[in-house]
Amino acid sequence: MDCLIFGFSNGKIHILLVKRAMEPYGGYWAIPGDLVYPDEDLPHAAERILEELTELKNVVLRQGGVFGKPNRHPQGRVITNAYLAMVRMNESNPQPSSWVEELRWVPVDEVESLAFDHNEILTATYQRLKERFIHEPICFEMLPLKFTLNELQQLYEYAFGICIDKPNFRKRIKNLPLTELKERQENVKHRPATLYSFDWEKYKTLVKEGRFEFNMWL
Repeated sequence: MDCLIFGFSNGKIHILLVKRAMEPYGGYWAIPGDLVYPDEDLPHAAERILEELTELKNVVLRQGGVFGKPNRHPQGRVITNAYLAMVRMNESNPQPSSWVEELRWVPVDEVESLAFDHNEILTATYQRLKERFIHEPICFEMLPLKFTLNELQQLYEYAFGICIDKPNFRKRIKNLPLTELKERQENVKHRPATLYSFDWEKYKTLVKEGRFEFNMWL
């Protein structure tokens, strides 16, 4: 079982990695993961493993994919079920635990060689995440609760590796259930931007009534 935890900071999407303090691949960076108990269901196993290794809990985990190449683990045939989640990095405080020596957030496009086939798992799961960005507002689970429109644009630009014209992007998001707050950024060197929040309740109501369909084709 592997848990891919994504966050967003300084215009980049990050992945949470752990440094292994045990063999195989001792000293290598890897995706948090471990074996599932024989009597354990998969969602519970993902929650347990994530908490045991990083002390993160109450995280919404989603199915990411299954990986089972015959030679993916040096100790024998191991099939892994990957789960993914998004967290607000400014609100989460993961800590190394169990056999984890160290952990760190790394921008997705700066990840180097990982243990096992974890680079392949990261690439495939990140692609699934981006596909969901187009049709679901899950990116707001990774943005701060109060964010700027520029931060939202930066997230999509980083995810899809493109530069988006600002007026066109604002036109694209004008129908989103965003609430303009009577607040501005603080402690910034540039002109403070207006803060917004995503109205989840309004979004759910609009979808239920068939009056809104999330679509972020760029």
